[in-house]
Amino acid sequence: METHDNVFSNKEITVTFEPCLCIHAEKCAKELSEVFRTTVIPWINLEGSETQRVIDQIKRCPSGALKFHYNQKEAV
Repeated sequence: METHDNVFSNKEITVTFEPCLCIHAEKCAKELSEVFRTTVIPWINLEGSETQRVIDQIKRCPSGALKFHYNQKEAV
């Protein structure tokens, strides 16, 4: 069986998912289904919404299984 890393990035943030922490409340999929898609691999599509909406949804994760950090800006 093929496994996939649970790390997803766009230009602004990187999102991580820890499945062992997840309580499957499905808040992410119910409230921001264009990003958190339960029937598609990869299941997190950061291009599905604005970064701030994704961050706000991650902060509502009841188990803490979803986390994010800002990507470092490249030096000019």
